[in-house]
Amino acid sequence: MSEKKNSELFDFAGKTVVVTGGAMGIGYGIAERFAQAGTNTVIADINKEIGENKAEKIKEEYDAQSLFIKTDVSQEKDLVDLVQETVNKFGKIDVFVNNAGIFPSCPVLEMSLELFEKIQAVNLFGTFLGCREAAKVMVKNGGGNIINIASIDALHPSMTGLAAYDASKHGVWGFTKNFALEVAKQGIRVNAIAPGGVATEGVEAMTGGAVKAGADQKDIMKEFTAKIPMGRFARPDEIATVALFLASDASSYMTGEIIVVDGGVLLS
Repeated sequence: MSEKKNSELFDFAGKTVVVTGGAMGIGYGIAERFAQAGTNTVIADINKEIGENKAEKIKEEYDAQSLFIKTDVSQEKDLVDLVQETVNKFGKIDVFVNNAGIFPSCPVLEMSLELFEKIQAVNLFGTFLGCREAAKVMVKNGGGNIINIASIDALHPSMTGLAAYDASKHGVWGFTKNFALEVAKQGIRVNAIAPGGVATEGVEAMTGGAVKAGADQKDIMKEFTAKIPMGRFARPDEIATVALFLASDASSYMTGEIIVVDGGVLLS
């Protein structure tokens, strides 16, 4: 007989979740899923207008506590303030999702040091700062759960022009494993998700609106879509449900792991 019922494994009532880059795309999909599960949900994002609107939307649709905190994850003070404001409001942090990221495409031979550093600052340094600050609170509370959004590019390059992005995501995966080892005995689990192509606002903007979930890709992303055995990009919610699993007791014996959610693209 299992120790917990299915409903108990996914019981998030009264828990507090923070999602960086939570105003759009994968981040908002994750925030929405957790809110639906009954959490206090903090959306941290650099875009104040969209973030505030999404926090209000969550309150209205799910009758859940939701808070927006303007955050630039590349700035140490912003991450320190984010964690402190969350604790001031809700008393604790149970789940922290490092999702904020950027993926400008640029060949290495044309790339400035400034652009390379910016990508690392957001994608890698932001993950480090989020993990560090969240874990400080979780240690005091006896444990917690950290989920880092990596990429299939942490395991295999998806296309040219993303060398700086790939470097940052390899770093996120390496950091995730070592940090999981460091904090395991303090009751903190640290895992990563490696999404493949996801139909988000950012991807649609980059491709002129060509990418839609479940639709065939045309123009500049046609070659990448052709590599996906399932023949389509993911919906943000298909990443969010994996985050829900990793934060739940259903994954209680997992730490330092990465879950690939890519429609089978790494099989090709």
